[in-house]
Amino acid sequence: MQTRNRLTLGSLALAAIATLAACAAPTSATPTSAAPARAVAELKPTAGNLTSGSVTFEQHGDHVMVTAKISGLAPNQEHGFHVHEKGDCSSPDALSAGGHFNPLGKPHGQENGPEHHAGDMPNLKADANGVATATFHVSGMAVGSGATDIIGRGLIVHAKPDDYRSQPVGNAGARLACAVIAKG
Repeated sequence: MQTRNRLTLGSLALAAIATLAACAAPTSATPTSAAPARAVAELKPTAGNLTSGSVTFEQHGDHVMVTAKISGLAPNQEHGFHVHEKGDCSSPDALSAGGHFNPLGKPHGQENGPEHHAGDMPNLKADANGVATATFHVSGMAVGSGATDIIGRGLIVHAKPDDYRSQPVGNAGARLACAVIAKG
């Protein structure tokens, strides 16, 4: 009888150890965080210009994080930077990209102000070598869904800074570079 009890207790102990080990082991059913929706744009110069660069857009809750590295800008100057309504860079001056992306019919303004186009973003500031590197958050646009989705829209770098007041486009001047924003 004692031998049988020892076997039963030993079997129970092994079963308990196996159960605990199974609980501690990771499983393929463990939920993981989904990657944020992402878009990319490769800026190409318009006719007679040298401006080019790469931009990424990532959805983070109710805002979009924008990361840009753009070269060929006027050294130590600011340049307007906007999402435009059409993903069309076919014309030499990029006018084919249309006006600012504004699906909600808002006035032009500061990108995080109460009233602004979905495509309004901060000016880019070039360093002494004509390179702008920026990371910022923008409200009012979306990556991958909804009326303010920027995928398939145009991205423009302008010759002058946006004054954030002049309607409808901020008096930012000629278009130096254009890209079509694509799902990333």
